[in-house]
This record gives sequence, C-alpha cells and structure tokens, in this order.
Amino acid sequence: MTPNAFKRGLQAGEVQYGLWVSLCSGLAADIVADVGYDWLLVDMEHSPSGIETVLHQMQAIQPHGSTALVRPPWNEPVQVKRLLDAGAPGFLFPMVQTAGEAAAAVAACRYPPAGMRGVSGVHRGNRWGRDAQYLEQVEDETCVLVQVETAAALERAEQIATVEGVDGVFFGPADIAASMGKVGRPADPEVWEAIFAAAARVRARGVPTGTLIGDPGLIARCLDEGFLFVAVGTDHGLLARGAEALLAQHRR
Repeated sequence: MTPNAFKRGLQAGEVQYGLWVSLCSGLAADIVADVGYDWLLVDMEHSPSGIETVLHQMQAIQPHGSTALVRPPWNEPVQVKRLLDAGAPGFLFPMVQTAGEAAAAVAACRYPPAGMRGVSGVHRGNRWGRDAQYLEQVEDETCVLVQVETAAALERAEQIATVEGVDGVFFGPADIAASMGKVGRPADPEVWEAIFAAAARVRARGVPTGTLIGDPGLIARCLDEGFLFVAVGTDHGLLARGAEALLAQHRR
C-alpha cells in the first residue's frame, strides 16, 4: 500500500496543517489539493456529500500528496466499510463521547477478529485486487482520529485517547462551546482553557491532538501548546469570505 504520510507525520511528531473540504465537488477538491496542505478533511457530517461525491474528491486529492481524511456523518460501521472500500486512508469520527465509542470507531476499521469490517476481494482500496499486501497492511496505514466535542467528553478525554488503535484526538471547539452554554462562541477563552487542559492530559499519554480553528492567534497558541494536526480553514469559508471581500473592495 501507499504509506499514509499523515499518520507517519503524527508518529514522527511533525506538525500537520489541514484544510476542511466541504464543497461537494471533485473540481473544488482538485483546486486546493495542489496547494501543499498535509491533510484535507473531506466532510460528510456537515456537508451534503454522499459517498460517490467523496469518491470523486478523494480521486482529485490523491495525485497531489495531501492525505484525504474523511469525516463520516456518524460513528457507525456501515458507512465506514464502504468508505474504506472506496480507498479512504483515514477517518475523523464525530461526537465520540466514551472509550467504548472510540473502540467502536477502531473496530469499524479492522477486519475480524480485531474488528467488524466486512471483507471484499476487489475494490478501489486494494487497487481492484492488485495489491497482494492490502489485508496485511491496511490497518497499519489507516488513520483513526476521534472527535471530542462536549464538556462531558473533555472529562473522559484520557480514557478515549488511550483506546488501542486511536491515532489522535481532535477537539471540536464549536460543539464544546455549545455544550458549555456558549453556542456560537467557539473562541471563548473559557472554552479554550478547558480544551487546552484536556489536550495536555491526552498528550501526556503520548497521543497527538488536533483541532479546526480560523483564529490566527488561537492557531499559534495551539501549536505552542503542542497540537500536531491543525486545520486552519475551510474551502467554503474561503469562497464565502473571498467573494464578500472582493465585492466590498469594488463597491468602495
């Protein structure tokens, strides 16, 4: 199999810069794929993308060197099985609340007896049956990230992080803020002090931490704190804000 550069980077302690891919288009994914981001998060949870759209996005990203991680709509094995067969090299599982839910995410990415992934002999993931080493290598090359998104999950972050097979813990500030009664305030200092405290406990167990935040000051602090995988923006955000700024410039 092709080595998972993103997963290898985390294991080596190297900072991995990412971008959210939410525009449901292979062409849009192609536009950002050649920029040089270490990872691109193809989102299914908060975008109307289906599995065929994600397939086209992964096909667009693959030749350019960025690792295309997929966030499925939910932590459930059926969608994950299909995405693995489609060639997804890693996942960000949303709303993981307990160690048991983290273990279920890992199990969805493993063949029996370690997990519950169904076996297919010919699919895009194994290069249509041409990769003779796929079954032996795929679990080592598949990256499993779990998303902590509530105040309750923050308290259990260490237990979630140390589940065997979890490669990193992602902190979602928007949902954490909402769970703390601060909906719409993902940059609130109280939210981030809680995130930084939980993330430090996770890293103390040797597990990488990550997040998505658009604030340059918070991005810098995350990196100073030791976060290794940080998404610094979204494709639809770039389009929306860029379009607004262009029109405002000319109207003035």
